[in-house]
Amino acid sequence: MSEGTPVKVNGARVRSADWFAAEGRQGFLHRSWIRNEGFTDELFDGRPVIGIANSWSELTPCNAHLRTVAEAVKRGVLMAGGFPLEFPTMSLGETIMRPTTMLYRNLMAMEVEESIRANPLDGVVLLSGCDKTTPAQLMGAASVDLPAIMVTGGPMLNGKFRGRDIGSGTAVWQLTEEFRAGKLTQADLTEAETCMSRSAGHCMTMGTASTMTSVAEALGFTLPGAASIPAADANHSRMASYTGRRIVEMVWEDLKPSDFLTAKAFDNAIVTTHALSGSTNALIHLIAMAGRAGIKLKLDRFDELSRKTPVLANVRPAGQKYLMEDFYYAGGLGALLAVLKDKLDLGCLTVNGRTLGENIAGAKVYNLDVIRPLDNPLAKSGGLAVLRGNLAPDGAVIKPTAAEPHLLKHTGRAVVFRDYNDMAARIDDEKLDIDGNSVIVLQHGGPLGGPGMPEWGQLPIPKKLLAQGVRDMVRISDARMSGTSYGACVLHVAPESYIGGPLAFVRDGDLIELDVAARRLELKVSDAELAMRRAAWIPPKPHYSRGFGALYEKHITQANEGCDFDFLHSGAPTADPEIH
Repeated sequence: MSEGTPVKVNGARVRSADWFAAEGRQGFLHRSWIRNEGFTDELFDGRPVIGIANSWSELTPCNAHLRTVAEAVKRGVLMAGGFPLEFPTMSLGETIMRPTTMLYRNLMAMEVEESIRANPLDGVVLLSGCDKTTPAQLMGAASVDLPAIMVTGGPMLNGKFRGRDIGSGTAVWQLTEEFRAGKLTQADLTEAETCMSRSAGHCMTMGTASTMTSVAEALGFTLPGAASIPAADANHSRMASYTGRRIVEMVWEDLKPSDFLTAKAFDNAIVTTHALSGSTNALIHLIAMAGRAGIKLKLDRFDELSRKTPVLANVRPAGQKYLMEDFYYAGGLGALLAVLKDKLDLGCLTVNGRTLGENIAGAKVYNLDVIRPLDNPLAKSGGLAVLRGNLAPDGAVIKPTAAEPHLLKHTGRAVVFRDYNDMAARIDDEKLDIDGNSVIVLQHGGPLGGPGMPEWGQLPIPKKLLAQGVRDMVRISDARMSGTSYGACVLHVAPESYIGGPLAFVRDGDLIELDVAARRLELKVSDAELAMRRAAWIPPKPHYSRGFGALYEKHITQANEGCDFDFLHSGAPTADPEIH
């Protein structure tokens, strides 16, 4: 090694050379300690240092296999002449963390951003899987804007229970409702537990995990086809290795997120979400991700594109039969995008240096029931719909394809719960004045009220109604809902009740009108009565007096603004650290 003379390709000098290729004390300091890992001289010759940001954790079951994925990425980096260094990031396990991973998405994004910027990295491979880990890593990488590419962990294999396929999350809600109705025993549920999650990977339904990994590919942040490959498939390891090779090339090309995260790319991601009838959570995450890329994305844009986009993916929970393993065999996301090509901007650049149009050229659909053609969609439009009205001045969202059709235009009297504990205590009370036409309302489930906007939005149906055969009702909250959930659930009501949004003033017996076709959500109470209720309202006390929670409460934005921190969408870019 000739110290102080870093390798150059096309006249470029890598960023990490300021740490590792310097002469004298500075180079000695940075090289000597890391040599205890057994690295040889050649790795300090100025070749690109590639960080592998790994959200592996045994507390995040969806991401528990990512250490193996990281090894495949390293092979690719080494083959391309790079120097791979794996580092941990915070990991957000949706199924286990409480009160909700959404409380910590921004913390993870900040950690990813600062870890990349503070270390001798020329490019980074992001390893994600579970719901919030994907947007958090993309937000962090977009904010620091060094060459970056994502490897998503891949969906699990289909669950198998008593001769039928069952899907993660969706089966949980279905089977536990049958248990509450007395149609299944605890032994039945225990058997189903062992059958639902039978391989490594994230949810194999079109929940938030599969939606957001598909969004990452549609944005151009992964190699073509990466999002659909099941975690257990050998093609997943090969894709991870190819990604390791590609990030080294991206460093020499200086291809950064700012080069492909454009307004048109976000439109492509929104169209993709609608065609998948993906998770309602995607709206919040895409708004936050766009903000990190300097793009002001409004809720109205989601609804504009929803009206023009057919639902093509017959994948649960919106679909009736199939899961992500079937989607992959049917051609995967590339095939769906090829069907959608006339509704996409095919000129958008992607991480492989080619356009989206070039990436999907030649993609074919192999099962026309899983990925529907344009003339036989699951729904002609409206995979997700944005609602407005005096109950949601800043918007709310519903997934029409996951609701019983007769509830999409409905007026009913409100049955109000002031918070989750109130609901849990009273929902199954035989004396509760409720019927199948009622509208269940939950307050204090939003970004501040939850806190963290938990996935409480699929409110339970009372036992006495389940026994009568009721399986769906209109349910309204300022909370979120798992992407694996289903039902006529109106979510993300903004502004939230905790800060005095109109949802705070709903009372038992008030009539509420939902009209999805008209995109309307109305509380049938006079303006004068609402003003009286508002005047009598007493703001709740904060949840936190210290720590991250206090920072969160001070700076979090509302759902229609992406639930990001306000200070991360303003100010000049943060400069690289000085190297001394």
